[in-house]
Amino acid sequence: MPDAISEPATAPLTPTHRPQPGRSPYVRLLSTPGALAFTLGNLLARLPMGMFSVSAVIMIAGARGSYALAGAVTATGMAATAVVAPWTARLVDRYGQARTAVPATAVAVCGSLALLLCVHYGAPDWTLFAAYAATATTPNTGGMSRARWAHLLKGDPAALHTANSFEQAVDELCFMLGPVLAAFLCGSFFPEAGTLIGAVLLITGVLVFAAQRATEPPTHGRTATKSPLRARGMPVLLASFLATGAVFGSMEVVTLAFADEAGHKAAAGAVLALQAAGSGAAGLVYGAVRPAGPAARRHPWCVAAMTVLLALPLLAALTGSLLVVAGALLVAGMATAPTMVTGMTLVQARTPEGQLNEGMTLAVTGLLGGIACGAAAGGSAVERLGPTAGYAVPAAASACALALALIGYVRSDVRSDVRDRT
Repeated sequence: MPDAISEPATAPLTPTHRPQPGRSPYVRLLSTPGALAFTLGNLLARLPMGMFSVSAVIMIAGARGSYALAGAVTATGMAATAVVAPWTARLVDRYGQARTAVPATAVAVCGSLALLLCVHYGAPDWTLFAAYAATATTPNTGGMSRARWAHLLKGDPAALHTANSFEQAVDELCFMLGPVLAAFLCGSFFPEAGTLIGAVLLITGVLVFAAQRATEPPTHGRTATKSPLRARGMPVLLASFLATGAVFGSMEVVTLAFADEAGHKAAAGAVLALQAAGSGAAGLVYGAVRPAGPAARRHPWCVAAMTVLLALPLLAALTGSLLVVAGALLVAGMATAPTMVTGMTLVQARTPEGQLNEGMTLAVTGLLGGIACGAAAGGSAVERLGPTAGYAVPAAASACALALALIGYVRSDVRSDVRDRT
């Protein structure tokens, strides 16, 4: 694969570079040489991830008058991403972030622009599916950022814990801002504006991120190591990510339905943003402290807390008040980030060396698959039982995630996890 960016003029940073003491662990984290630059580029690249699906739905439904078609197109893109993303991540591990991410992003951007043109000029419906499927080559920018932190902070579990928490908070920020920005652009300018601006932000952010070659992890070339799927403890852990994704997917659909039934459909986005805000705030707090014990021991406790707190929206829905449900979601969201942080830390610890991007992308793929399944289950529950009873779906999905986390803990080599001190 040809170089997409010239070789760095300076020698890469080694894992011996450590954040210097400061008033905040996040100040120390971003004081790591080169960290601020790649973080800003990654933020630009990650924001569109929360924009594309909303923009596509608004654009397609507005032009074709069919939400069913819009939903089918976005579902096809998600399914294609689940298949293609691990292969893209494997190429990232083998050839490097810059050499792989830039051309992969270029293909994805072409897919987004092709979708825009097909919708605008009234192309046949099948072209929409083909165009949106091409966006599946979008690299896992969040995973690449976490891989850089893992490289720079190797041997410093406390700093790596803060970095993982920071990345989770960034995920939540993009989840909150992306859909809002997409809806604003499509509504204020023209229906294709969200997709167009998202594509520009994505390619710009990836180019800025990839240009920071000094912090890029080293490549490992071809490896005889088996897929991370076969690593000890990974299958059950990835199944737990699948169940956690079902929590997110079902919660979104059920909340939209509940808000619609309450006569406040326009407020649904703000209500869901409160859940993301609670998660982001909890993630920052969680990253500022140094929790005791290895991640393998902490993970089931975090999932248990999420399971308990997810009973709150179900109880709140019984009141029939969207305001009460919003408060419950804010509180319930506070257990999400610690669960994701400890889960991603375990993925990093259990993924074979040289396959970190692939391992983390498999976790994200599990989340996406869970979101799709959860959305379907949540929608079915709403139609059959109503929005209030629908909140039992995310609670049940969280209970499944807890059962899987406990199974994974029992089966894992606890002594090895303690030794890793992840």
